Amino acid sequence: MSSIFNDKDILSYLGKKISKKIKAEDFNKFLPEERFKRIEKFLKEIADEKKIIISHKEINRMAGEINEDSFGFGPVSFLINDEKITEIMINNFNQVYIEENDAIRKTNIVFRDNNHIRNLVDKILSPLGLRLDESSPMVDARLKNGSRINVILSPVTVNDIVVTIRKFKKNIMDMDSLEKAGTINKKIAEFIEICIKSRLNIIVSGATSTGKTTFLNVISNFIPPDERIVTIEETLELNLNLPHIVKLESRPPNLEGKGEITIRDLVRNSLRMRPDRIIVGEIRGAEAVDVLQAMNTGHSGSMTTVHSNSPRDLVSRLETMILMSKLNLTPSTARRMIASSIDLIIHLGKLKNGKRILLKISELINKNESIGSNTILEVKDIFIYQDGNSEIKSTSGNSKTIVCTGYVPTFMDKIKSGGFDYNFGNRNLG
Repeated sequence: MSSIFNDKDILSYLGKKISKKIKAEDFNKFLPEERFKRIEKFLKEIADEKKIIISHKEINRMAGEINEDSFGFGPVSFLINDEKITEIMINNFNQVYIEENDAIRKTNIVFRDNNHIRNLVDKILSPLGLRLDESSPMVDARLKNGSRINVILSPVTVNDIVVTIRKFKKNIMDMDSLEKAGTINKKIAEFIEICIKSRLNIIVSGATSTGKTTFLNVISNFIPPDERIVTIEETLELNLNLPHIVKLESRPPNLEGKGEITIRDLVRNSLRMRPDRIIVGEIRGAEAVDVLQAMNTGHSGSMTTVHSNSPRDLVSRLETMILMSKLNLTPSTARRMIASSIDLIIHLGKLKNGKRILLKISELINKNESIGSNTILEVKDIFIYQDGNSEIKSTSGNSKTIVCTGYVPTFMDKIKSGGFDYNFGNRNLG
């Protein structure tokens, strides 16, 4: 039997033969290098036995593909291992996109077909006890390396299968790196540090991919080391450099549709764990009620993130989430809860060039000066980023700077009650 490298029938034949050998032997006990050598050896033995003419280069390449398909992430394995790549988006077998350096681009990576993607996903999800089929066409899970994978199948999507992998960042940024990247300046960093040490309740808001979780992780390290922190996430991403941390993670239902543990369940349980502060990775629904109640019942200094397009939009979203809690709350009650719980909103954005930036720091004030049945909330901007070359409203020509817009006395009282003082100084803090 003879062959050339592009002969798919021969390659398929060898692939099926080697897969039987792999299943017959526990390859997981070998290191990746040893595993690759054994697969290569088996391929050569099969080729010699069946008198298949195939070069060492072709054997080497096949061994690599089989190794990655069986024990790695197939054609995207090297993307998983590349720390510069933060997101991998597989829209089709021949449409693989990545996010690198805050920009999205298409790669030249191609799977054999969509079944190749499906088999790879099944291999990843099976050890996690998760199922992906027509009855359960959407799956969200955490990989062993901490990355998050989301998969969705037809007919929920017009594509046959769509896979999105958000990479786990091994090198978590600190405040110095955020300053160097231009996300924030030192003056504002000092202000946020004082707010956190003063135990203000903080929400980090922003649109998709604006760095909310990364920013929350960075500023959380301003928390004094003698406090007990409970973090609650759907997928573990926070990596706080603090000594006393308890990490909680939600759990999807099993194959029988049972055993689900939601963010709301974890928030309620955390209140019995004697936390000094609670940090929730992101709130998206009815758990907003429990998070805000925790902030207002002895757990001041807690923090979370919310997806929103502006601080004002954040208030509307929170009100909607509270009303989704099925507790028969009224809009006025929701606003009272928000007014009494949230001290500070830090809003992040992304400029046209892909740069992530702190756009605003705002506080909530009650225009009626009391929390009653007719509570009217107003968002007061304390700091605002102004750029004359972007779509952000500018009052300073073409300069790019952080401007102090003012503050209200009640806010400064909260900082002073924590034993701190802050001099806003000049309006231009760029």
